[in-house]
Amino acid sequence: MIKIRSVELETVCGVSSTFPDTSRFEVAFAGKSNVGKSSLINAMVNRKSLARTSSQPGKTQTVNYYRVNKDTPAADTVGENPFAPDCYLVDLPGYGFANASVEVKARWGKMIEKYLQTSRQLKTVFLLVDIRHEPSANDRQMLDWIRFNNLPVVIIATKKDKLKRSQIPKALKTIRTGLGVTTAVPIVPFSAETREGLEDIWAIIAGFAGESDGDAAPK
Repeated sequence: MIKIRSVELETVCGVSSTFPDTSRFEVAFAGKSNVGKSSLINAMVNRKSLARTSSQPGKTQTVNYYRVNKDTPAADTVGENPFAPDCYLVDLPGYGFANASVEVKARWGKMIEKYLQTSRQLKTVFLLVDIRHEPSANDRQMLDWIRFNNLPVVIIATKKDKLKRSQIPKALKTIRTGLGVTTAVPIVPFSAETREGLEDIWAIIAGFAGESDGDAAPK
């Protein structure tokens, strides 16, 4: 089981903010409002309310940088029961909230695009979709933004516990077909209730720990 030594909300950026030039690698989390981004991040860092969850869609209206295991020695991130690598989990604003004004939707979109285009340390984007539903037009647009910026993507199918085990293969096929992604793009089923999928997500992130920080090509 991956271990968390420390975690903190280090930076919060609004639409007019300058995004920080971080010293460690970043992985970003994108998804429509209420898909479970905050629940995922809380589960990943073993905290109940670090990222605020809400039944009200559109709660996250900023780009939030969570620093995990700051200054953890590399030797502690390998071997049996390793610590998570020193990195940033970047929570992007939720999209697709129908009741948001056109102005608000445009502001969220600008923040997301600006982050994807300017971050030098971003290694991959985790795109969250609800396993119970076919991907929406907003999900496909988000995937197009990720691809346009030549970024790797991993799909996280949230709320796995809401389906019977026998329903999951069909649901994952629907997601892959709906997004138009090949089998080269990983899809990780995840449940915030049972924490199934956490090890797979952290294993993907840990794979970036061996890459040199600060050498990402500018966009």
